[in-house]
Amino acid sequence: MKNTKLFIIQLIFIFAIGACSSPKEKQQVETKPNIVYILADDLGYGDLSCYGQELFSTPNIDKLAESGLKFTQHYSGSTVCAPSRSSLMTGQHTGHTFIRGNKEIQPEGQHPLEAKAFTLAEALQDAGYVTGAFGKWGLGYPGSEGDPNNQGFDEFFGYNCQRIGHHYYPYHMWHNQEKIMLEGNEGKQTGEYGPEVIQEYALKFLEDNHDKPFFMYYPSIIPHAELYAPEEYMEKYRGKFLPEKNYEGVDDGENFRNGPYGSQPESHAAFAAMIDYLDMQVGEIVAKLKELGVYENTLIVFTSDNGPHKEGGADPDYFNSNGPLKGYKRDLYEGGIRVPMIAVWEGQIAPGTETDHPSAFWDVFPTLAEISGATVPENTDGISFLPTLSGKKDNQEKHEYLYWEFHELGGRKALRKGDWKLLQYNVFNPEKTTTELYNLSTDIGEKNNVADENPELVKEMLELMNNARTESEIFTFESGTYLQ
Repeated sequence: MKNTKLFIIQLIFIFAIGACSSPKEKQQVETKPNIVYILADDLGYGDLSCYGQELFSTPNIDKLAESGLKFTQHYSGSTVCAPSRSSLMTGQHTGHTFIRGNKEIQPEGQHPLEAKAFTLAEALQDAGYVTGAFGKWGLGYPGSEGDPNNQGFDEFFGYNCQRIGHHYYPYHMWHNQEKIMLEGNEGKQTGEYGPEVIQEYALKFLEDNHDKPFFMYYPSIIPHAELYAPEEYMEKYRGKFLPEKNYEGVDDGENFRNGPYGSQPESHAAFAAMIDYLDMQVGEIVAKLKELGVYENTLIVFTSDNGPHKEGGADPDYFNSNGPLKGYKRDLYEGGIRVPMIAVWEGQIAPGTETDHPSAFWDVFPTLAEISGATVPENTDGISFLPTLSGKKDNQEKHEYLYWEFHELGGRKALRKGDWKLLQYNVFNPEKTTTELYNLSTDIGEKNNVADENPELVKEMLELMNNARTESEIFTFESGTYLQ
């Protein structure tokens, strides 16, 4: 009898402990990680000091690399803005995603994502996340079916239009459906620096939503041309990158701040200053997450939408912006599409690590869906790289191939299969079409075209390339023009 009473008391004690601990354990299981995805604009593979930049440093972004995982073979969705972002949002490469090129819609905006598109933001909304986008959109003019508020974002602030996004002292930005006039930039004034205004809204979003799962998409306009930075940042670099490069742009008239870039007599200093400013903003975002007590439960990703540009006075060769890579923005060589990417998630991603796992923008959707419990549509091309993030590389599924197409400059295609990379340029004109094959494991700079020595491999990869795509409803690749 005594033993029976003792057993009952022990059983009650065990259940009591379980009852006390289970809510905490349940909370840990149910707590979804926050997600901050920072997308630089035209930042080259070699533009960060943690990726080899030697002329200036990016200490806050370098700290991310020290705190997390650095990808050495990550690829953007495309080699220009809109299709790259479309690939990111839909989880599809440019042979399938709806937006496959840059197309202007007057007076402001780009051709919209289709209404039936199911975006990463919509998936995260359905999974219980509050979603915000702060920066440059470029996937649908204000109020269109492609407007960020119609594609899964609870809040948007910034540039709807890529063309207006050329300018760092714009006349207006958009807060959801409200056009916000920046009075400090009236006429030729430079009172309100665009990235600074965007940052204020982004930090407020974190403050307002830190007590619930959130997804903050931060598509910065830095370091896309124009090459403008606040004076205190210019002072840090003025005279340090001689000889300077003088760019003469449009400084008045009807097109002023409406597409054409403004003049910049100190292009080198301005470029370094802008990346310094972006680095500072990354530091502010991380500091805010820590201040709010949510840093440990937040996945932070930093990357770029394509390779470095040569517009508005930019000088990527001077800064070795591509490191060892060949090509620039609008190329499908590695320099146009291989981008830096860093992922940080305390307790989940080992600090100071590096991976050569080949991945691309269309992998981001399934990765974040797996992390958050969101639904992945069947028509995505991506593969989750969560095993790579978690250090379980033996469990990482790999792509049979990666594919890109570009609808400007005569039409371009590229396909990577293993270490082999096949490119075709001038595909709109069969008489001028070139075919190039490179082994990236031994020729990362794509200097030695070995297509002639590997005819069977070229044939195999050409077949994959031709079958990798479907025709767009609004864009026919064969002609390189939008259907009207």
